[in-house]
Amino acid sequence: MTVESKRNPADQPGDNLVEVTDLHFSYENNPVLKGVNLVIPRGKIVAILGVSGCGKTTLLRQMGGQLQPSRGRVTFNGKVIHELSNKALYAMRRKMGMMFQVSGLFTDLSVFDNIAYPMREHTDLPEDVIHDLVLMKLHAVGLRGAHDMQTGELSGGMERRVALARAIALDPALIMYDEPFAGLDPISLNTVANLIRRLNDTLGLTSVVVTYDVSESLKVADYVYFIHDGVVVAEGDAATMQDATDPFVHQFVHAEPDGPVAFQYPSRPFPDELGIPSV
Repeated sequence: MTVESKRNPADQPGDNLVEVTDLHFSYENNPVLKGVNLVIPRGKIVAILGVSGCGKTTLLRQMGGQLQPSRGRVTFNGKVIHELSNKALYAMRRKMGMMFQVSGLFTDLSVFDNIAYPMREHTDLPEDVIHDLVLMKLHAVGLRGAHDMQTGELSGGMERRVALARAIALDPALIMYDEPFAGLDPISLNTVANLIRRLNDTLGLTSVVVTYDVSESLKVADYVYFIHDGVVVAEGDAATMQDATDPFVHQFVHAEPDGPVAFQYPSRPFPDELGIPSV
């Protein structure tokens, strides 16, 4: 299914849960983000697309406060993240859920205990209440019957769904998905994509999906940003992006080999590498 935005999120500044303004960040001498500007409206699913290594995961780490910008800022619910004290930052993170690129489940805990872990760590709820909440979260992702399984017994698709259940364990305001579709078979991929859309709408969440999977993200997202060379090069709703004429977006959406994104990493001329003298 495709859900189209009725309005451009940039036209709704009062409704934005997250705002990224002129964000710069470098790993030592390697600049990754070179002035990113984007907004995440409340209640929407925003996809951030780009080739591997373009800074998508780095951007999520800025939103979560794991990294601090060299310039610019990220605000969450009106507060500048990198200006918060440790105590305030940890309190803010309780309002965020994260589905990691490799699921990040505890391998020595059962499915049930993986979901219960954040509840036990961050709340004073009694065990009987935690029991019921865990089953509710697993039921939401279709895995209530798997609560006694060990993580090593799960298929790839089931593992992602358990990770999704853990991401919503504390009823966060924002969920961040880091490559949620990577490595999944078509059935599991479609299941996870539909869950992201359904949970966002049913629970009133706000979601950021960082991925290079164009087809699935355009099916579920309300708004899309394309990042290339450290900046946002295009943005719009899913329908607009399908027919975009921007060279980078067109190449990315249609998986074309020729375009602004080169297949070969920058290097010396091949004959020079082989020591072949020029004629």
